[in-house]
Amino acid sequence: MMVKKRSGKVLVVEDNELNMRLFCDLLGAYGFTTFQCRDGAKAVEIARKELPDLIIMDIQLPEVSGLDITRWLKDDKKVAHIPVLAVTAFAMRADEQRVREAGCEGYLSKPIQIASFIRAVEALMPKEPAA
Repeated sequence: MMVKKRSGKVLVVEDNELNMRLFCDLLGAYGFTTFQCRDGAKAVEIARKELPDLIIMDIQLPEVSGLDITRWLKDDKKVAHIPVLAVTAFAMRADEQRVREAGCEGYLSKPIQIASFIRAVEALMPKEPAA
């Protein structure tokens, strides 16, 4: 699948080293700048500092749920506008509903398929990335 190179900043919140590397390598190959966060509690702080165009959020994090972090982001006026793509091993219909109710604009189940991942990122990425 050929996707034109894009610019934009993506915060990846993921505690699994292999998934983190996969997501960042894929995003980098398509021209995106990535910021990594393995600790969910720091995700809001990084989002406020870097103002990414998109946040990719693992739902199963060790200290705090990705759903809680998404709620915190959506309650913060400075970063509430940033779309959140949930990427999770939860794959039941009710799980997607819970993810969307928490404020995530997109949902992908793991293991990801590369084409679907890139399409989801493209769909949620603002047309004009932040400066």
